Amino acid sequence: MQKAIAKTKYVRISPFKARRAADLIRNMKVDDALMQLRYSNLKGARLLNKTLNSAIANAQTQLDARVENLKIDEIRVDEGPTLKRSKPRNRGGQSSINKRTSHFTIILRSE
Repeated sequence: MQKAIAKTKYVRISPFKARRAADLIRNMKVDDALMQLRYSNLKGARLLNKTLNSAIANAQTQLDARVENLKIDEIRVDEGPTLKRSKPRNRGGQSSINKRTSHFTIILRSE
């Protein structure tokens, strides 16, 4: 059983929101996963679609595998660094705004 890996780092989406899209395609065949992501309205689905296409290309070049035989073995959305910003508030104060980032990892295996 051979595996192909694709990673996308520092994506500007909260990991919580991206995991919603990742849960849609977990343990699916690649053809079904592409269809699911294409018609999903989630921003994370668009971003995961890019990583999935990269993993498919890696599998085709490195493993010489066909798309019909590929299945998602593991999909992981990890937390990246947080960009810290602030917003002015009343009486000279400020409140913090955390702009979160994510790291995507998709591992495909050929059946």
